[in-house]
This record gives sequence, structure tokens and C-alpha cells, in this order.
Amino acid sequence: MDYQAITYQLRDDVAVITLNRPDVMNALNAQMRAEITHAVKAAQTDARVVVLTGAGKAFCSGQDLGDGGNAANLDLERTLRDEYVPMLKAIRDSSIPTISAVNGAAAGAGANLALCADVVFASYEAYFVQAFTRIGLIPDAGGTFLLPRQVGMARAMGAMLFADKISAVQAADWGMIYEAIPASEFDHHWRTRAAKLATGPTQTYGYLKEALNASSNNTMEEQLDVEAKLQGKCGQTRDFREGVVAFLEKRTPRFEGR
Repeated sequence: MDYQAITYQLRDDVAVITLNRPDVMNALNAQMRAEITHAVKAAQTDARVVVLTGAGKAFCSGQDLGDGGNAANLDLERTLRDEYVPMLKAIRDSSIPTISAVNGAAAGAGANLALCADVVFASYEAYFVQAFTRIGLIPDAGGTFLLPRQVGMARAMGAMLFADKISAVQAADWGMIYEAIPASEFDHHWRTRAAKLATGPTQTYGYLKEALNASSNNTMEEQLDVEAKLQGKCGQTRDFREGVVAFLEKRTPRFEGR
């Protein structure tokens, strides 16, 4: 695909997808959604970790209400089912780790796009806002699933009803994101963290994600069974054998991702 609304850069097994419509705060139009979906899927074979970030001062301001003409005539159900769902599932179901590097404002669907990733890093200059009720909508793009699980029902309800801005520091305190980082250190930090994952046991990371994603709907007994099955698969990987040998030899393991 010839990307127009994003950029896709691959270096040292890290695929960086940059939302690239800074003039509209990287608002999500149909083209961008299709390109993100395509790029995340391409990264599954190109890379060992994928990063989503934004160009300019914003991460993503959410749905581009000017996309497709009059906002009042938007078929929101079709847009969500046909365009948002494939994009979010590509991120959620990724077999490699996904990172959101939130450099600035993440609003509406843009906030929930960020929160869909496995790990979220945010600059001190960033904030999150469930802005939907400001225009008479309910939160979508997975927000009603993700946020209560991350911060609890009380905080999710308040954040969504009042559409308050939540700073990066507050988001980290709430458990919404993994880390808030000073702006001067932000770019170096997330790149360093991505590089670490890119040299790790990639297949194991995929099994780890599968186990965690299953846990919310499982009983303890069911989850123990999931762990046993997936651990059995981990035990058959070359990276497990390398990890054991490296441990015994007291050296850093050299994981291949297989």
C-alpha cells in the first residue's frame, strides 16, 4: 500500500507507524484507518514489535468529523463495524508486542486507539480525554471495554460522563497507561523500550498476550489450563532452549524470536 495518511518505518525489527495528518491533529479518516490496519498486519512479518505514534503535537484527535461530508449524515454504525473494528482487532490480536507512544493529545477514538496497544508510554505533554459526550455520542473504539478494565468502573464512568482531560501523570497513577515520561526524554525512552522488546523472545510474547487476553473471561481453573497449554508451546521454542543455556552460562540470551 502507498501510505498517504501514515508513515511506516522499519528499523532493527521495530516497525514505527506514525499517524501523519498533523494539520488536523492526526484525526482518523477512512484512509488512515485502512492504512493503520494494513501497516499493523504488515508488521507481523516485517518486525518483532510495532509502535504507534503521532506526527506533530498530537497523537490523535479522534474521528475526523469532516470525513465524508456532513457529520450529521455519517453512518456511525457502519464506520465502526467496517473500519474501526478491523483496525482495533489488528492491534489487539497482533502476534508481536504493540506499543503506543503518545506524544500529545489523545482524544475520543484517538484515546482508545492508544489504549488498545499492549503497552502505552505517554509524554508529560500528553493527555487523554473521552470526548464523546461533548458531541452527544457514547465512547466507542473499544473504550467501554478497555477503560473499566484498566482503571475500574468508577473512574471510567466519571471520565466518560464528564469528558475530563486526564494528564499523562494521572493516567499512569490510575493504571491506564504503563509510564509517563518527561517530554525531553520521551522519544529516546520509547525507542529504547521498543528495542528491548525487539530483541526478546517474540513467540513467547505472543503466547503471553494470548494468556492475558483470555484471563478476563476465565475461571481460575480455566486459566490454569490455558497457562499449561501455552507454557508447553513455549517449552518447544528455540528461545526457551537459548534462555536456559544462557542462564546456566551466566550470559545474556540471544533470542531469535522463534
